[in-house]
Amino acid sequence: MTEEIEMLQIKDTLVSLDIVERFFICDLDKCLGECCIEGDAGAPITEQEYDKLKEILPIVWHDLMPQAREVIAERGVGYVDEEGDLVTQIVDGRNCVFTCYGEGGMCQCAIEKAYRAGRTDFYKPISCHLYPLRLQQLSHYVAVNYHRWKICKAAEVLGRAKGVRVYQFLKEPLVRRFGEDWYAELEEACRLYLEEYGG
Repeated sequence: MTEEIEMLQIKDTLVSLDIVERFFICDLDKCLGECCIEGDAGAPITEQEYDKLKEILPIVWHDLMPQAREVIAERGVGYVDEEGDLVTQIVDGRNCVFTCYGEGGMCQCAIEKAYRAGRTDFYKPISCHLYPLRLQQLSHYVAVNYHRWKICKAAEVLGRAKGVRVYQFLKEPLVRRFGEDWYAELEEACRLYLEEYGG
């Protein structure tokens, strides 16, 4: 009997099988970008991203909500949360300070909006770009886990309908974080796993 695989080791990462087996395509028409709104803390950021957010603040300032500008003016762009992680500031206990809203109440990221308009070279924090994946630093590895959340149910339904798996949908941010070689190795490992085990 073949030993059951619990995760994939790709270079110095341990990848959850959820990103191979599960399907996912963000369905913004259904969720309206709720992952930028709901939650009890801001988006995880690195110290380098914290500095970058301060740097691009003048570029995105006029797209931010008035309450967000007040919070940033008073407390800055980020803070250390209860778990000791550096995260973006939030407004009213829910909205990321970089949240803005478009037509029909669609939640948008002011940073990404500026990037797409060519006003900055910074796309957005990597934790946002990678979502619904979450990274966890272990002693010798980085764990890459899939975060299941009820607000992303529509994304799972759409992904299954289109036949797009999590690792395929998130190719761009995974390459951004880990590199082309890492992703090519992941892609091959996923292919072999699905051939062997299905899913």
